[in-house]
Amino acid sequence: MAKPATLKVRLVSTADTGYFYVTKKNTKNMTEKMTMRKYDPVARRHVEFKEAKIK
Repeated sequence: MAKPATLKVRLVSTADTGYFYVTKKNTKNMTEKMTMRKYDPVARRHVEFKEAKIK
């Protein structure tokens, strides 16, 4: 069976609030860890979110 092209990843806030987003990532195009600047409603500002594994 073939490995899927997209994987679900968890984007964890770097503000240490515990807030996270779940998104998909194409592993063939993007081999490095994903980082995005998104809104953290707990910190009430835009912060950097970094990729972590979904447990």
